[in-house]
Amino acid sequence: MESKAAEVAKAEAAAQGGASSLENPSTAITATTPIVRGEEGAEMDDIFTQCREGNAVAVRLWLDNTENDLNQGDDHGFSPLHWACREGRSGVVDMLIMRGARINVMNRGDDTPLHLAASHGHRDILAKLIQCKADTNAANEHGNTPLHYACFWAHDLVAEDLVNNGAQVSICNKYGETPLDKAKPQLAANLKELAEKQGQSLTKVPFKDTFWKGTTRTRPRNGTLNKQAGIDYKQLSMLAKINENHSGELWQGRWQGTEIVVKMLHVRDWTTRKSRDFNEEYPKLRISMADVKFSFQCPGRMYSPAWVAPEALQKKPEEINRRSADMWSFAVLLWELVTREVPFADLSNMEIGMKVALEGLRPTIPPGISPHICKLMKICMNEDPAKRPKFDMIVPILEKMQDK
Repeated sequence: MESKAAEVAKAEAAAQGGASSLENPSTAITATTPIVRGEEGAEMDDIFTQCREGNAVAVRLWLDNTENDLNQGDDHGFSPLHWACREGRSGVVDMLIMRGARINVMNRGDDTPLHLAASHGHRDILAKLIQCKADTNAANEHGNTPLHYACFWAHDLVAEDLVNNGAQVSICNKYGETPLDKAKPQLAANLKELAEKQGQSLTKVPFKDTFWKGTTRTRPRNGTLNKQAGIDYKQLSMLAKINENHSGELWQGRWQGTEIVVKMLHVRDWTTRKSRDFNEEYPKLRISMADVKFSFQCPGRMYSPAWVAPEALQKKPEEINRRSADMWSFAVLLWELVTREVPFADLSNMEIGMKVALEGLRPTIPPGISPHICKLMKICMNEDPAKRPKFDMIVPILEKMQDK
């Protein structure tokens, strides 16, 4: 039975592979559909076919499985949202958007879902995408915007909707053609009048000036990464600092009208080699997130050795008493409070760690401070971890000091 089922699957895949190519704005693809067996033996096509055919029930079941990624792309970078927009499956589009599909996701030809909705005249879907902040001036690899395709395919109402929502009529594609050049005379006249009413300049904007300008380019997660290495820092508007620590500053800001959070890293010992390695590795999706500080703790890195107990620098984590080590750190905090200084501020972290662990470097208690605080610090900084008090033991001492 299994061999017969496999033969049927191969035959169906071959039949679909021989179908004529589907023409898209910038990519011609062949629909080859792998067959997946359901639990009851029924044949279920992949998610891209389900979106293409508008099978809302199958799409919903697929989305309910949290292991599935709704922003994944097929061999040509088409996401489920691309297919639903291309085929006019409004219900599926609603479902995908509601579940968090990326609106400006791009296929390998740099087409967004808005390109496909505009080129096939799906006005209702176009409105949904625009409502979700779709970029009306996104350009694909040919430099064509959604308005180029709406004009070329004579979708008059779609073209007018695009212009009413910010689409520029004067943007040139790679070949120096604007949307007005691709439109029929009557539509071109209507769009020109509409653009003038909105205050648009009718001066042609060359392709090189519009490429990457004001667009949000993202690809399906298993596709290739953006052509642009990053975002121009000048495009970011910093509003307020949220937090600051040893790894950098966290800012609230705005980019292209969208509220964002920006992490400004404090990078030490930066070299051109690190920059080169990053630029070489990020297109291969082989970046270690810890290396670029996108993790809560960088492995093998200690940032504050001045506050760390000596035994924690000398032994493995599983070999130390964490409570006793924390008591040492508390004593260093007391030292900071009474001296109003940073311990070993004139040394680097590497020097501090080596000297504390190997050379017996310790914070020096200055004269003239409260004898009670001095005694408490000495107790908490006992070289023998077993002789350091527990926190519940020093609370009464602190309360008595507060009363005095």
